[in-house]
Amino acid sequence: MTLPQGLTPGVWTLDMSHSEIGFSVRHAGISKVRGRFNEASAEARVGDSLADASLHATVKTASFDSGDTNRDGHVRGPDFFDVENYPEMTFRATSVRGEGEDYVLSGDLTIRGATKPVDLEVEFTGVAVDPYGQTRAGFSAEADISRKEFGLTWNAALEAGGLLVSDKVKISVEAALVKQA
Repeated sequence: MTLPQGLTPGVWTLDMSHSEIGFSVRHAGISKVRGRFNEASAEARVGDSLADASLHATVKTASFDSGDTNRDGHVRGPDFFDVENYPEMTFRATSVRGEGEDYVLSGDLTIRGATKPVDLEVEFTGVAVDPYGQTRAGFSAEADISRKEFGLTWNAALEAGGLLVSDKVKISVEAALVKQA
């Protein structure tokens, strides 16, 4: 499987200052709440083809930020991420398939010590050299997961029926990777 146009062999690392790792989850069955993680790292090793590529990413769970101090404290606590016992979540790619701009990146996602296979729908958005001479590659990715599969089972019943927090979580990633010299 050939490399996307402009992507060259080498080591590429996440530029978190130009990236975003976030998610959304339905709240009370009527609205979506969004959150993001402010600390993460990733390294992609690209070979002569995508079959030779690898990716490992780590997210610091304590860096969770939804813009609401009370919610952030609850989500970081034992009901959800339990950052004291599980300070990181990880993704390790196992395969990639596709061509052009659209790919599926399969891998193992670990949250709260539970590891499950996840397929990320990935769009390759191109390669550019910035004003400082760094070569950058851009990617957008999304996946839906069941939070219960990762031990994130806390919830509250609503008076009118249903649950406060949906099981389905949409993960979204906007990533800028920089090629290392």
